Amino acid sequence: MPVFKKRQARREGAKAPYFGFTGGWLTFWVSVACATDMTLFGYDQGVFGGVIVTPDFLDTLNLSGPEHTSLLGTVTALYDVGCFFGAVAAFSLGERLGRKKSVLLGTTVMSIGAILQISSYSVAQMIVGRIVAGLGNGLNTATAPVWQAETSKAAWRGKLVVIELILNIAGFSLSNWITYGFSYVNGPVAWRFPLAFQFVFIFVLYGTVPWLPESPRWLIAHGQVEEAEQIIADLEATTVDDAYVVTESKEIQWAVQYERENGVSWWDLLRGKSGNGTSTVRRLILGAGAQAMQQLAGINVTSYYLPTVLIQSVGLSEKLARLLAACNSVSYLAFSMIGIPNIERWGRRKMMIYASIGQALSYMLITILLRYNELPGYNGSKQVASASVAFFFTYYICFGIGFQGVPWLYPTEINSLSMRTKGAALGTASNWAFNFMVVEITPIGIQSLHWKFYIIWTIFNASFVPIVYLFYPETADRTLEDVDRLFRENQNIFVFRDPDAISTKRPLAYIEHEQAEVRRNSSVVSANPEAMKRRMEALDRANREAGEEKGAEMLENV
Repeated sequence: MPVFKKRQARREGAKAPYFGFTGGWLTFWVSVACATDMTLFGYDQGVFGGVIVTPDFLDTLNLSGPEHTSLLGTVTALYDVGCFFGAVAAFSLGERLGRKKSVLLGTTVMSIGAILQISSYSVAQMIVGRIVAGLGNGLNTATAPVWQAETSKAAWRGKLVVIELILNIAGFSLSNWITYGFSYVNGPVAWRFPLAFQFVFIFVLYGTVPWLPESPRWLIAHGQVEEAEQIIADLEATTVDDAYVVTESKEIQWAVQYERENGVSWWDLLRGKSGNGTSTVRRLILGAGAQAMQQLAGINVTSYYLPTVLIQSVGLSEKLARLLAACNSVSYLAFSMIGIPNIERWGRRKMMIYASIGQALSYMLITILLRYNELPGYNGSKQVASASVAFFFTYYICFGIGFQGVPWLYPTEINSLSMRTKGAALGTASNWAFNFMVVEITPIGIQSLHWKFYIIWTIFNASFVPIVYLFYPETADRTLEDVDRLFRENQNIFVFRDPDAISTKRPLAYIEHEQAEVRRNSSVVSANPEAMKRRMEALDRANREAGEEKGAEMLENV
């Protein structure tokens, strides 16, 4: 149905789309879909760790015995390879299909992969199932955060994406407890049911994604301006004639046109051309770098192998190691919730910097304590080994608060509209590539380097502090068009000296520009004065807060 007919139907009292949800409720249901997608990601990532130690699984696929250890590791790791290529596929598919269709396609592919794994009676079928499931998950994880970011208000965007990543941890923790519970059951149900349980999340996605709105930014980039304006109005619980909707639409249209005139293609990027004034390469590197840092922080040294680490490095018994790993997943989930109220208050930069400091200190203390644990003739080896366990917990606490969500959020904010899907896909691909690398080297590193292996992760985490401080601009409390403006006006790669680039509050100049645009558009469109009044009051409050912060900074400098 053409958009003008949709509008006419609404005026004539026809049934409203999205089951009548608008404003915060409509954003809530988009968040439910995106959060379910990330919960499925966490569950699917964690469930196989419990499956591969199930006797019936090993017997059915003939993987029992130490001679099959290498093959078992390959079957496990090939999931990450599938995820990598799924994220790469999002480069082109994501921009052509849109956000909704990409999530539905990824979910369908994951369903096929899950069915192949559930019904598997051979290693070959299990390998195909793992790769196919990874392809779908890679496409989904490269798309869902973008869809969430492009349909959320600036004040909500960070919190919502962080909530998604917390639910990712919840999915991971749930998979651990389900496989633990079914370990007391004999027969194939012990591993086939945990693999089949992911269809709970798949059914939720099929039940929500089809009726939810497409990203208005994607629609405008593809010439569907009127439909995009209607969706912006629905997300704001107002009408298409509202001055804020008109202003938002024009801002996005201007950004799209600017990108078309100054943006660059992948082919140009590969040939070394970086565009005129859009900082495309710089923004891609920042987004992909955040995802790479997440993996180089050493999270999957412990996520995949924490029982192995506690058994081989610390010297704990198998049962105690499993118990501590399960408890740690609950602690990880609980402390990650601290990021929800603070992601906008502290900002992306501070969260990554403070988390990196905590992670580096945790790994440094683990390294020192394990060094004395392995020191020949040292009398307190048992005590220092036990003490090191506490710092595995503190590492997870720091990572959960500051580094779990921000690297997934940042690529969706930092890249321009035309490169947002590609940038998020590139970031996700870099995450999976480094994930695979870390998972592959960890068993060998623990076996050959012993306590020295943890020096690597100490150095990596410490290096992130100056990298983020010098190069990463703040994106909290800014619209996505504000970020575009920052890179047009600031071509210096060092951002730490620019107050507008590092402030956790929206810069005063951006607020004043939006106020001027809304007033100008309101002189042309006078509909919905109450919504206009609310928007101007909100902008005035933000203006005052930004002015107070600016004054405080000036007083400090004096």
